[in-house]
Order: sequence, then C-alpha cells, then structure tokens
Amino acid sequence: MSEFRLDQFVEQALAAGASREETVAALEEAGWSGEQIKAAMAAWSEVSFSIPVPKPRAHLSAKDAFIYLILFGTLYVVAFELGVLLFQFIEIALPDPVLESNSYYANHRESAIQWAIASLVICFPVFVISEITVQRAITKEPLRRNSLVRKWLTYLTMAIAVAILIGDLIYLLDRLLGGELQLRFVLKSIVVGGIAALVLAYYLNSMQQDDHALNR
Repeated sequence: MSEFRLDQFVEQALAAGASREETVAALEEAGWSGEQIKAAMAAWSEVSFSIPVPKPRAHLSAKDAFIYLILFGTLYVVAFELGVLLFQFIEIALPDPVLESNSYYANHRESAIQWAIASLVICFPVFVISEITVQRAITKEPLRRNSLVRKWLTYLTMAIAVAILIGDLIYLLDRLLGGELQLRFVLKSIVVGGIAALVLAYYLNSMQQDDHALNR
C-alpha cells in the first residue's frame, strides 16, 4: 500500500466511524511504522463532524521563499562574520610572533575586521527585522508554521550546525592527540562551536514549538 493509499485508508476508516485509536491499532497490526501512522493520522483533524476534516498541509509560496531566503541568508552571513571578528580579536589578544612579523598578515587582519564589522552592521538588522516579520506573521496566521520553505531551510541550517559542531570537535581532538593544543586553538574552537550550538539550539526549539502548536 502506497502512502497515498494509506491516506485513503485513514480517511475511509474515520468516515466509517472507526475511532482514531482503532485505526492506529489496525495500521500497527498491518505492519506500518509509527512515523507513517503518525503522519497519516496527523493529516486529519479531531474536529467532530459527519466526515473526516483534513488539516491544512504544508504549502509553498513565493512570498515565503523570499522572506526565508533573506532571513537565513543574513543568518549565515552574521554567523560567519561574527566568527571572523572574534577570531581576529583572539589573534590580537594572543599574537603569533611569526605571523605578526609579516606586514601582509597585519594588513589582512585590518581588512578582515573592517569587512566583518560592515557585514554585521548591515546584515544583523536585516536578520532581526526578517525574524520579527516572520514571528508576527506566524502569530497572526499560525498555519504559516507549515511553510515548506521554512521547514527545509530550518532543517538544512540545523544540519549545517551539527556538521560544524562535529568538525569542530574532531579538530580539537586532532590537535590534542598531536600535542598542539594551544589556547588560541581552544578559543577559536569555542567560538565556532558556540555559534553553531546557539543556532542549532534556537532552531531546534523553534521546530519543537511548531510541532507542539500544529499538533494541539
């Protein structure tokens, strides 16, 4: 039975008067997984009516795509440039004598700091305004939580954050095993891991809130 036929079965079972518990039990006995059953049952509201009432499904709109691309695009820039700026501060606080003797390195640092500050001054307000706009829209119309663009970009962002955290830990362990773990490396790893962890925690909480709100 395909996923489409599963949806049909649930609709027909509920329309025939079977309770949700009975329908779930029948699907479990037939061998359907918990995730498949949950998804199929979630498509139908628990509103009391003569026939099953469908819940709104995730949708895709050009307006959503525009807003979320701006939101997540500026998020990536802010996270990256914040990391660059903090890296430069660490280099200033704990200078490397070999690198400091190189005039090109000093000029590059100044340029990197200027670019990072300029990027944060422009992109951070845009990110905040975009996030406020999204939250207001969701408050006004909760079904916007179902946006496919929102879901895909959020999970993509969390996947990137997890990958960065894993890579950061591997880098730290590699340095430790090689006996090259210096304070500069530790602080830079904390910066990278901290930014990734904050992004992951924020959007993981956001997705949990969405699931809770949509399944009430």
